[in-house]
Amino acid sequence: MTFSFEPCGDPVAANERAQRLIDPGFGRVFTDHMAMIRFSDAKGWHDARITTRAPIMMDPASSVLHYAQEIFEGMKAYRLADGGTALFRPEANARRFQDSARRMAMPELPESLFLESVERLVRTDQDWIPDSDGGALYLRPFMFASEVFLGVKPSAEYLYMVLASSVGAYFKGGASAVSIWVSQHYTRAAQGGTGAAKCGGNYAASLLAQKEAISQGCDQVVFLDAVERRWVEELGGMNVFFVFEDGSLSTPALTGTILPGITRDSILTLARAQGITVREEPYAIDQWRADAASGKLVEAFACGTAAVVTPIGTVALPEGRFTIGGGEPGAMTLRIRDSLVAIQRGLAPDANGWVHRLD
Repeated sequence: MTFSFEPCGDPVAANERAQRLIDPGFGRVFTDHMAMIRFSDAKGWHDARITTRAPIMMDPASSVLHYAQEIFEGMKAYRLADGGTALFRPEANARRFQDSARRMAMPELPESLFLESVERLVRTDQDWIPDSDGGALYLRPFMFASEVFLGVKPSAEYLYMVLASSVGAYFKGGASAVSIWVSQHYTRAAQGGTGAAKCGGNYAASLLAQKEAISQGCDQVVFLDAVERRWVEELGGMNVFFVFEDGSLSTPALTGTILPGITRDSILTLARAQGITVREEPYAIDQWRADAASGKLVEAFACGTAAVVTPIGTVALPEGRFTIGGGEPGAMTLRIRDSLVAIQRGLAPDANGWVHRLD
């Protein structure tokens, strides 16, 4: 398939772009272009293009608005230490996008089209990558049901798009430890559900629990399993890890209710390469509290594309709070984060072939 290119007729001026990139925050500064591919049962994948980022026309009877057939990905393009530009493990994002599509009864976008759409957009708008420490181009590939039809069935038409957003460091001045609320009334996913798919509905369902966490004075929410309400699963949008006094590392196993994070997988790979004992196993909230109290658990952190690694300092429940270690980012947490960021930025050897250069 050939991508057509429709350059933006009124791009942001270079001096205005430079001003926006001084402090872009996260998810609010967008580039001049976007990628788009259409799908229909009749034509298959077609009409691939890089075009001006602009509002899209949508009929109020579009299937996605009524039955929520929608999936997305999150990834970044980085400016490397040598001045080049690269993506980090985009093939993994492409495969997860296919997995999500399969679960949501949507057509699977071929990996080659996913990669080409992202690569072309980044090459077109690479001047939007901030030069500041921690700056990157956040990429949001997504697909939704666009058929105009009111009926409960898989859509016959879909629109796939990629947006690019200039972002700065998620944490200014270093990653401070966050506090998390253990959700008592809400669960994120159950066996047979969509927990392993990256679909918008999972995140919508987490928002009330996140709102509750904020009302409890916490930064984030962590969910327990839907059956026993005992086993730690993941945060609203991040996987979770535990570091023990013997130097070992554990994380909940992927059982179909947890999103298979690409950052999670990268951390597991790096930790094993460094000789760290790693376990993927269930971990109960009561055990978490007991291990923190005894000193057996010395660190905990969450991970994901946006912040890479987020230290967890305190955990709150209705009966009270407990602190992990000294309540500050731990040594292994920071070491793992620094190791991963160094590879992403081209500052350390890439033994796994994760860095996907675009130059």
